[in-house]
Amino acid sequence: MNRDRMLEQIDREFDVLIIGGGATGLGCAVDASSRGYRTLLLEAHDFAKATSSRSTKLAHGGVRYLQQGNVSLVLEALRERGLMCQNAPHLVHDLPFIVPQYKWWEGPFYGIGLKMYDALAGKRNIAPSKHLSKDETVKEIPNVETEHLLGGTRYHDGQFDDARMAVALARTAADHGGVLLNNFRVTGLTSDSGHVNGVEATDVETGESHVIKAKVVINATGIFSDEVRKMDDQDVEPMVSPSQGVHLVLDKSFQPSDTAIMVPHTDDGRVLFVIPWHDRVLVGTTDTPMDNADLEPRALPDEIDFILRNANRYLSRDPERSDVLAVFAGQRPLVHEGGSVNSNSKKISREHVVLVSKSGLVTIVGGKWTTYRKMAEDTINDVAGVGGLEEAKCVTENLQLHGYLDRDAPDFPEEGWLQMYGADYKAVLEMAGENPDWSRKLHEDLPYQEVCVIWAVRNEMARSVEDVLARRTRSILMNARASIEIAPRVAELMAEELGLPEQWQKDQVAQYTEQASGYVLD
Repeated sequence: MNRDRMLEQIDREFDVLIIGGGATGLGCAVDASSRGYRTLLLEAHDFAKATSSRSTKLAHGGVRYLQQGNVSLVLEALRERGLMCQNAPHLVHDLPFIVPQYKWWEGPFYGIGLKMYDALAGKRNIAPSKHLSKDETVKEIPNVETEHLLGGTRYHDGQFDDARMAVALARTAADHGGVLLNNFRVTGLTSDSGHVNGVEATDVETGESHVIKAKVVINATGIFSDEVRKMDDQDVEPMVSPSQGVHLVLDKSFQPSDTAIMVPHTDDGRVLFVIPWHDRVLVGTTDTPMDNADLEPRALPDEIDFILRNANRYLSRDPERSDVLAVFAGQRPLVHEGGSVNSNSKKISREHVVLVSKSGLVTIVGGKWTTYRKMAEDTINDVAGVGGLEEAKCVTENLQLHGYLDRDAPDFPEEGWLQMYGADYKAVLEMAGENPDWSRKLHEDLPYQEVCVIWAVRNEMARSVEDVLARRTRSILMNARASIEIAPRVAELMAEELGLPEQWQKDQVAQYTEQASGYVLD
């Protein structure tokens, strides 16, 4: 994926033009391009810059949705979880969870509920749930609070790396002829006889303006969907309510096994997860209604306290603020029916909605990472009629994503940092051989080698230090302070690749340091 080569292809009419490069927009790009439609995706910042790189990293059916009685949503999500495991095994894997039991009734209550979860998954179930004794529970989650512990119930869901999944989707769309551009901001919509027929957009890197024509335009901008809808109709009723989720990242010692903990009882009634991820432990999330959508949200003090307080109830070694390696926040685009926003975000719909305006602007909003493929399928099915496109069947159910490599393959890499590249990992290692320095680790507390920077620039359209440290690698989440320390070296490597001056390096380091400082707890 090369940005300059992509730019050369935008002076033509497209069948489908997608605004937004998060999970939803990228899923639409994969679906549309794999059906044979001429597809363009424009992202104002970077792929998965906002919500889609700040999730809980789970491909899941939603145990708590089952508890709420939303069986149809759970069925859909469990099916899509199975397809994610099938089509991107290098990025999605099985993760066992344990629900600790401290009261006698919790065993049968969660046992029956999780057996139903298994049944709903059907043939795509990862593994059957099972009741565990106290000793078995402690063996699998050694740092669990043992006082009054009676046992636990184990079930299985999927885990993945959200930002790396976004890169895989972008490359899959490109493999099928799609054109994708980051740092390309849509500033307005164009129309002919009342029908939206393209966009006005600006290349953020050069400041150059473009008018790009398309038979149909898709608004897939998540928490910013209402802004694009207002470009189409100033009087449109808002339909998106941002809800903020916060996660803390801790050292692996806080949950030293490969099993996650689901905390079923928190102060606000939602579940809390303690999850092993990239040799770290991820704890979250919150659900805080927000007044405005924010590209770079910050965790509120109350949210941090909430996570620590509730995690401490279930962990024998209590995490403190000084133990936090990184804190990150993301905002979910929850859907309401317009008018007044429901103040209780836990009750606003997480199901997706496809809307077609009078002028033909198609908006897809809601949903979650697990159902990205189904959201895209529903959207592109509508798009064909809106744009008068020749009907073409969706093929993404069995479409292997870029880098596909089975985890049972004899050549599947053991090193976690190489696994994110899937089948491309051999090319990454070959690239490292071009320069002896590129095999050096960027930081002793991070797994990545310098070659990750070079690969990200040449093949994954990384354009800034943030792109590399926040999304092409997950350095900012794994250890925010360490990521700040290596920013100068990353800027130097990128400048050499892109032919950029020393001042660019200084500006990039300053910008990244300011941003990453917001991921550090004082």
